[in-house]
Amino acid sequence: MSIEIETPRVEQELLEAYAAQGWLVPIAIVLSALLIVSLAWSTAPKALSVGWFAMVVSVLLVRARSQNWLKQAHHIPLSRRMAIAAATSGLGGVTHGASILFWPYLSDLERALQSTYVLGLSSGAVAAVIGYMPVFLAYMLPLLAPLVVRWVGVLAMPAEHGTLGPAAVMLLLFTIYGGLLVVLARDTFRRYRESFDSRQLMRQALQQAEAANRTKTRFLASASHDLRQPMHTLTLFGAALTMAPLDDRARHIANQMNVALQALSSQLDALLDVSKLDAGVVPVQARVFPLRPFVGQLVGEFESAAHRKGLQLVLESPHDVSVLADTLLLERVLRNLIDNAIKYTECGDVRVQISRQAADLLLTVRDTGIGIPQDEQQRVFDEFYQLGNPERNRSQGLGLGLSIVKRLAELMQMQMVLRSEPGVGTQVSLRLHEAPAAASAPAATLSVPASPPITGLRLLVVDDEDQVRQGMRAVLEGLGCEVMTVADADAACVAAQTSRPDAVLADLRLRGQGDGIQAITRLRALHPSLPALLISGDTAPERLREADAAGLRLLHKPVPLAVLTQAIREEVDGVSDCRPSVEA
Repeated sequence: MSIEIETPRVEQELLEAYAAQGWLVPIAIVLSALLIVSLAWSTAPKALSVGWFAMVVSVLLVRARSQNWLKQAHHIPLSRRMAIAAATSGLGGVTHGASILFWPYLSDLERALQSTYVLGLSSGAVAAVIGYMPVFLAYMLPLLAPLVVRWVGVLAMPAEHGTLGPAAVMLLLFTIYGGLLVVLARDTFRRYRESFDSRQLMRQALQQAEAANRTKTRFLASASHDLRQPMHTLTLFGAALTMAPLDDRARHIANQMNVALQALSSQLDALLDVSKLDAGVVPVQARVFPLRPFVGQLVGEFESAAHRKGLQLVLESPHDVSVLADTLLLERVLRNLIDNAIKYTECGDVRVQISRQAADLLLTVRDTGIGIPQDEQQRVFDEFYQLGNPERNRSQGLGLGLSIVKRLAELMQMQMVLRSEPGVGTQVSLRLHEAPAAASAPAATLSVPASPPITGLRLLVVDDEDQVRQGMRAVLEGLGCEVMTVADADAACVAAQTSRPDAVLADLRLRGQGDGIQAITRLRALHPSLPALLISGDTAPERLREADAAGLRLLHKPVPLAVLTQAIREEVDGVSDCRPSVEA
């Protein structure tokens, strides 16, 4: 696909470059003008010296004001603005070229200095106007022409005191120099134009890449929503099924079904993690906590998985280390790194090491696995990229783990270093800020929710999917709750007027123009401070930002039973942590 470049934009960028030159060029011109005035001050009329210098300063001020105005005067055609820029440049050339008026009052040496002044201005103009020929010639011709005329006049005079030879040489040099300046200006603008074209191509390619990324995000969010709805229903009925009296064979089938649902849910959650990070709704809430117990609890969770593969999972750490970090985000990073290390190691061991390095701590996950080739070590952090999984084995996930790890490390401003060698193993190190151990700092706990009792609560479920309402009723009534289910905000308000609920569980996306946020707002108008949760299968970044702005806790379908009951209990008890953290 070809990309066309808008040619008028070159001139617009030139105007912006002229306006951005600041005061460096004017200062150089003023200092040079002062030099000429000082040379002729004792011999030239004072009115000429003061008048010419005042004219130089005035033209510089006019030029600076006009450059700023031309950059912003988009109501004037660009061709006309460039003509005005050339005219102001020509005015500067006439003014600076008028220094030839001091010629009769200067000695031969001083005339040579005055000629050098003119040549310096003409060469500096190449860079100042970026070689744009109309503006450059408008300045250079009135600048050099008076000087050339003067030297021609010297040649026309009778040869006296041997001045004819030097005058001819000076005129020849001016002619050659002027020609070289024109060639230099042409080449300067050509290179600038090539650079502009390249930047335009890069800018348009970046815009296309960003548009493709937004399209991908919307597609993933839409596909995730459509998959999460039936997944949520299955999860609810599966949870309700395990509460029912079953024989051993039926219970085994129900348990296996729930295991499969949890595996699929974890893959959908990986997509959700990316959406949350893209939406910028994952805040960092750092606190001081002892690091060894925190990491030790997490290592303990993976011991059975390591032993099933015949691996040793070892924690090496001093006891007296505390760290300043976000526990939820650090847990997410470590879970991915340890899980990857076990997944790609067939023999040997996986070591989680904590060590001090200067004022920081290094948290390293080291394995004796297959290793990563040098040319693949950057690609493993790309989304949906997996090393050594050409068959796309679902048990190895979607290839989002290390992408999420990288984003979370950047979010926490945590340096991460990967070192790996094929056949030897891989180590990933995180640099953490060590903090003085606070006596009152509690040990951090992992985000593994319990299933607190919610028996006796009166719950109002607002969801436009009939199967979801039935599933919510089945599982919540199985937990001993009184459940009211409605399809929209109007019905919810009617139900809430009859009987005040203890909490509301509302789907974010409802049929028609309404949504769960509006439904909760209307219900809270009837019952202020009514505990409420949003439940949604929509993972689009803008939806996440809407829930975050409303200050409502958002659970994503399919919601595990333990997570659902924990969230309900926390909302009713008023101890909710509403931030949209990345799921563990």
